[in-house]
This record gives sequence, structure tokens and C-alpha cells, in this order.
Amino acid sequence: MPIYKNFKFCFKHYKNIEYQSQNNIAVATIQGRYYFKFVQILQFLKMNYDSILPNEIDRADRRLILTTMEEAPKIASNFVLCAEEFDADPTVIKGMITQKLEAGLHENTLVIGIDPGNRIGLSVFYFQNEIESSTYTSLDELISHMVRILAGLKADRKIVKIGNGNMKIARHIIDRLNLSFCSHFELEFVDERKTSLKIKNHNKRGERDKISARYITQRDGYRHLILPLSRTG
Repeated sequence: MPIYKNFKFCFKHYKNIEYQSQNNIAVATIQGRYYFKFVQILQFLKMNYDSILPNEIDRADRRLILTTMEEAPKIASNFVLCAEEFDADPTVIKGMITQKLEAGLHENTLVIGIDPGNRIGLSVFYFQNEIESSTYTSLDELISHMVRILAGLKADRKIVKIGNGNMKIARHIIDRLNLSFCSHFELEFVDERKTSLKIKNHNKRGERDKISARYITQRDGYRHLILPLSRTG
């Protein structure tokens, strides 16, 4: 039973309000539990969306429709993601949404930038869009999170770029990642010297690390192909 009993009523109440949607995403379900699941995730990811009823969608609608597997066959659009696919890491969910919206516009590449240190900066780009910018103090949490991203998002190329400012930590991260992720990826060690000059005015705690990681994703380094240990022995 939907947990929001007046869900349909609220849509009908605003049905006569005309506006031009500027959003690329629409939540379309009458099932309250899934509606709030979508809304909570989108708000956490800071992504704008429209709320509509499934029967209000026509074939000309170009928005990405978030709905349920039960309701999807009744919707006049094939451009959908279902609630059942949303049981994943938030960054992976944002990546799946980005893939739907950006496919064909940008190359299908996943780039993870890492600024190693006592506080580790992380930046994730997918289809040339940044889908995460964060910091970590726990190496275990960082590695687990990176494995979920690398395993959860499809890409023609998966590239991990890591700054060379602290090679001891950098190599430890890569060794741990190679032990945990059972597939291949590309690795680049990136010269951090010029990135440090660009962020000298950002002194807020954690911001320097996140910005540095973002710059690292945009720079090229010497490339290695990292194979899973199961293939290299």
C-alpha cells in the first residue's frame, strides 16, 4: 500500500498549473514507497526533477523517466530507469542517470582522480561529467567505494589517475585496489606540481584535496594497464 495516501490528489491539485519544464528527469510512479525512494536519492545527489503521473507521459517526452518495473510497460517512453536499479551506491546511481542523459554526446569513459595524503581527495568523471567530489580519511572505505564504482558502471575505458605527491600512499592505494577489483583498468601517475599552484587560495578543510583530485583527472600521466591478480598470478 502506498505510504502517501493523497499522492494522486496532490498531482490533480496542481494539474492545471502550466509551466515549461527545465529538468531532464521526471519521477513517474503512483507507488508512494518508490516515489519517496526516488526523491530521497535525487535530493541527496542534488539533481533536479519533475513529479508527474505515468499516464501524463507522451512519446514526445524527452525526459529520463524514473518509475517501477510494474509501471514501465504502461509508459509511452522507452527512456526509463526503474526503481529496482536504484539499490546501488549513490555515485553509481548518478552514473547510471548520467549514462542515460549523455550517451552519444560524450565518449564512454570513467576517470577516477585521487589526491593521496592523510586526507585523500577523490573526483569521479563519467561521460565527461563529474559525478562525485569527496574526501576520505579511511583507506578501507575509499577502496570499497572505488570498487563499487568500477564494478557498477559500464565504460569503454576505466582510468584511475593518482597524484605523485606521496608515492608511498599512492602505491599502497593501487596495490589494495588491484587486490580488491577483479578486472583490468588503466593507471596513470600524474605530476601534482602544477595542480598545487592552481589551488593555493583554497584553504577550506577538504576543498584543496577535492579540487586537486579534480585537476588530476584532467591531466595525463604515464599510462599502465593493471590486470587482475587472477590473470597475472
